[in-house]
Amino acid sequence: MFQKLKQYKDLRDQAKNIKNQLSEESVAVDENGIHLVMDGNQEVQSITIDPEMFTPEKKDELESSLCKAFNQGVKKVQQIMLEKMRSSGGFNLPGMG
Repeated sequence: MFQKLKQYKDLRDQAKNIKNQLSEESVAVDENGIHLVMDGNQEVQSITIDPEMFTPEKKDELESSLCKAFNQGVKKVQQIMLEKMRSSGGFNLPGMG
């Protein structure tokens, strides 16, 4: 029982350590007049939009570009997460290996 509790504590500590490492990472995405910066915890830090995108004719394009930029940012952060987890030995889930 105590061994399992220690394993869970170790897993929680490992996750906290990776989260702290990720907070120091950032990714930038440029998509059709949109510049998005996201940190490693998938929080948007900034969005810059080209003023030319603020016309009624470009409303749909702007919305689409925002979605694409955000999705690209998330994918880049997920790749960083995967690399961090691999470099730390991955998560050793009790009872899973």
